[in-house]
Amino acid sequence: MIIDTHAHLDVEDFSEDLSEVIMRAKEAGVGKIFLPSVDLKSVDNILAVCRQYPDTCYPMIGLQPEEVRDDWQKVLEKMYARLKESIKKQTDGTALLGETFIAIGEVGLDFYWSRDYEQQQLAAFEEAVKWSVETQLPLMIHCRKAQNEMLHIMRPYEKELPGGVFHCFTGNQKEAEAFLRFDRFALGIGGVSTFKSSHLREDLPAAVPLNRIVLETDSPYMAPVPYRGKRNESSFVVEVMQTLALSYGVDEEEIARQTNENVARIFGIKVQGVTSSRDIKEY
Repeated sequence: MIIDTHAHLDVEDFSEDLSEVIMRAKEAGVGKIFLPSVDLKSVDNILAVCRQYPDTCYPMIGLQPEEVRDDWQKVLEKMYARLKESIKKQTDGTALLGETFIAIGEVGLDFYWSRDYEQQQLAAFEEAVKWSVETQLPLMIHCRKAQNEMLHIMRPYEKELPGGVFHCFTGNQKEAEAFLRFDRFALGIGGVSTFKSSHLREDLPAAVPLNRIVLETDSPYMAPVPYRGKRNESSFVVEVMQTLALSYGVDEEEIARQTNENVARIFGIKVQGVTSSRDIKEY
């Protein structure tokens, strides 16, 4: 079994054949899929998917940086209320299958296209970091063209943060080393690692131990070779696993075992055949 730690299965791209997508994932050996929210509406959408497939899909809650606008504070107030409600239900035993949030995400900074909402993004990301410290839920972090700003916000909270994932990592060795100074975090590796132009196949083994990597797809985006240009889906994470196995010179079973251990450690989720140093949550 392997785990897709980042997939947007709630979007319109999957509205016609989600059950087939889930089935193909299971047939490929993908046992768990983690779904991030990106805005307030998507919180309900991902919860609907996770309630429908509670043995497979697990929800996260957060405001994606590209969705941050002037109303970010009101949006986060509503999200925070949903988060606290979820925690209360889990504590008192009334939570339904598939409705317990496993992480704060997708959150972060994105200045790739524009800095129009730079100050709002910075404030919203720091609020998400505070949520992670308060709840001890890991962070699922999106970062583009904002590495220095992201690390600047995180450093004061470094010792208190429970961990998390730097989603969709495509950087170089120096950037990987900077991220992994946060020793409870891992890099999320997806389809870009399979691209002919990608340097990840050389840079990752040179700078990143296998105990600091998790697998992801970012479905329906960023499909790996040989599906590049098509709709991505969770079953394609197998291509990422195979690419990493070749890059690190180990067999696929070792990639599966180690990345599953990393997921158990970071998210505190029970994974078949794996124990975690964190308190295990039963889902």
